[in-house]
Amino acid sequence: MDANNIFSSHYLAPIEYYFHLIKSNDVIIDVYENYVKQTYRNRACILSPNGVQNLTIPLVKARQRKLTKNMLIAYDENWRKMHWKSLEAGYRSSPYFEFYEDEFYPFFHEKEYKYLIDFNEELQQKIIELLNIDINIIKSTQYMNKGDAVVDYRNSFSPKIEPQLNFKLYIQVFGDRNGFAPNMSILDLLFNEGPNSVNYINELKSNV
Repeated sequence: MDANNIFSSHYLAPIEYYFHLIKSNDVIIDVYENYVKQTYRNRACILSPNGVQNLTIPLVKARQRKLTKNMLIAYDENWRKMHWKSLEAGYRSSPYFEFYEDEFYPFFHEKEYKYLIDFNEELQQKIIELLNIDINIIKSTQYMNKGDAVVDYRNSFSPKIEPQLNFKLYIQVFGDRNGFAPNMSILDLLFNEGPNSVNYINELKSNV
């Protein structure tokens, strides 16, 4: 493949992820990488009445390391219903939740996805559509070496890594009681800023 910016597949990725995604002309999602636990690959950070809340997609446990493309979603519990209830509790009173509600409702109530990569990919396509951005994204057909990339972002976004952007304040639902929380899931920005979300992202500046 020609050199492109390489990203990992994330679940409702944080704002910083979309900042770099938008600035990339061509993107490869590396589905042949070894799956990394405790990352945004199956976790999203939203805001609840009590502060930051993690939404984690349960996965079928594997005895050995598996490729991202082979990670199976576990349905031993109704995690989709719980995630949707958390989104409602956190954002029902936000300015744009009802505006976008019908766009996201089916992901948590209708089609059941077997593979994490498929669920993440279709959610990402929906978000890109709602942000109204034009970007060419393809999935890898093999493991991507670092030399294959203009920039390798696969390990750039993690709950354990401080974001490298200066986040401007925007009004969050529970900001009056919990203060401003930067770099939440892209849904936090969409539900609070709506069509202005892409302008907010484009105006962000790196602090490095």
